[in-house]
Amino acid sequence: MNQALASTGWILLTTLILVLALAPLDPQLSQWAQGLPDEIVDFNRTITDIGSAAWMIYASAFLLLIAFIARRASSQDAVRHKARTARNLSAYFLLTVGTASTVVHGLKFLIGRARPELFADYGAYSLSPFTGEWLFESFPSGHSTAAGAFFGAFAMLVPQLRPLFLVMALVIGISRVIVGAHYPSDVAAGLLLGLWVAVMVAFVFARQGWLFRLDAGGWPAPKNASSQQGDK
Repeated sequence: MNQALASTGWILLTTLILVLALAPLDPQLSQWAQGLPDEIVDFNRTITDIGSAAWMIYASAFLLLIAFIARRASSQDAVRHKARTARNLSAYFLLTVGTASTVVHGLKFLIGRARPELFADYGAYSLSPFTGEWLFESFPSGHSTAAGAFFGAFAMLVPQLRPLFLVMALVIGISRVIVGAHYPSDVAAGLLLGLWVAVMVAFVFARQGWLFRLDAGGWPAPKNASSQQGDK
């Protein structure tokens, strides 16, 4: 519990620092990014929807269902073990991305920041809470939150490749600025929100003995293949 609170505190502090540092530069960075060469903008339009939560949630739910059916249908211990691991993995991604998506949409509704395409009329810092309209749902970035949660989950599961997964999440976040959907501070908040959810769900799973264990420092670390055989 102490490690979970400490992690929350550090991620919150990092989010505040980045948002406060980027917010004054949001208009300039946003306009500069949208003015990049067409080839760069087009490439980012191509990759930006990798950060859509919908496909992550549907894919995780589908894999969870398949794993559940396979475990129930098979009488072979090896198959049941693999299906159990697949079930837990799918559940981890589903809970992580689903929770992050729910939280970020609630924040969008509460905050109501105007998107960059409304800059000429509203500026970069206009807030219209409780409108429920897409054009006033810039902060935090939903795609960045989903990317932070999705690649954050991979980073928790495969710590050896953690820098790679964090870079991939950052690339998706930056694409949201380049395509004109968000300001940089929206992206920073979204990425860190998604990462926080991935870490918190890993703590929950570690407490239950699913996929993760708590190491000597109380941090969730991935269980090895043999230790996962005891997962329920």
